[in-house]
Amino acid sequence: MTASADLKSRFRAQAQGAMALDLAYIGVVNGLFSALHRLHAAESAALAAAAAMDAGYVRRWCDAAYAVGFLDDAGDERFCLSESGDALRAEAQGGLMPVAIQAVLAAHMAERAAAFMRNGARPGERVLAERETILPWFGPMLEASFAPLFEDTICPNVAIFREVDARGGLAVDLGCGNGWYLRALARRCPALRGLGIDGFQENIDQATARAADAGFAARLRFTQGDAHVLDLAEKADLIAMNRALHHVWEAGIEQFLERLRGNLKPGGAAVIWEPNWPRDRARLRQPGFMRMAFQNLTEHVQGNHLLGAEEIADAFARTGFVAPAVHLFSEGQEAVIVARAPP
Repeated sequence: MTASADLKSRFRAQAQGAMALDLAYIGVVNGLFSALHRLHAAESAALAAAAAMDAGYVRRWCDAAYAVGFLDDAGDERFCLSESGDALRAEAQGGLMPVAIQAVLAAHMAERAAAFMRNGARPGERVLAERETILPWFGPMLEASFAPLFEDTICPNVAIFREVDARGGLAVDLGCGNGWYLRALARRCPALRGLGIDGFQENIDQATARAADAGFAARLRFTQGDAHVLDLAEKADLIAMNRALHHVWEAGIEQFLERLRGNLKPGGAAVIWEPNWPRDRARLRQPGFMRMAFQNLTEHVQGNHLLGAEEIADAFARTGFVAPAVHLFSEGQEAVIVARAPP
């Protein structure tokens, strides 16, 4: 069967969109959009100097970024940012940076999935660190994508955060990344203390620096560690896992949840935020769930799979937690499960 002209046209448009996102990624991770914003308008050589990049690469990137509309012609061989280029600055509030990072991360994970599909290999999270320019942007991508939802919607509507704050309790974030979740909690909960734990030292360094920059160094601390062998010196009032429980599920979830329970104070809570894998496959054709379907493929590379909210709640109930409660957000795409340790 020969593809129709309309189908070919749509696929070519999608390919051009992917190419544009590749160019956006290059500009984001090398600070080119931010540097040009500071310069207002500049020749490619001046932009290269401002961003400390190679002039030959930057000259060719500028032509390509102009071609797709990220840069405009400012006259006299100079470029300036277009509206979309300005929105791609890493520091732009509510900007497009996470879309560019997600696009190249998805391409990397697709290539890995294509290779491992041949032999069934599932090498784990180390695949995220295989590209030196991706890992430093993984945390900022998640923060830009999810911090507003957490701080503006989830945190005010899940009562356990106010309860822990009222007694100046300890919140532990397992798989803390760059520490954005605890920083968001610290802004909302002025008495709460936080401990972030992550397996990547680069994430810990980033989290520590960002907490200090935000003025939270006295309340938030971060350390490298393995969630599978969690043994807290001070039992926690709250243990949070932000889109990370599925990373430990297949290794033996009952044993893991029992360890969480043992590190909580009596009546303390595990607060789990996960993408909510739908029971009805038809929902995967809805835009938000469509992204989840691709993520589930890439999670398989890492030795994981996405979970349904009720599946998580049932696992907590089986392991001695009290009355797990499910809170749904974003039209059911995001689930927060709160489960209490026995009093």
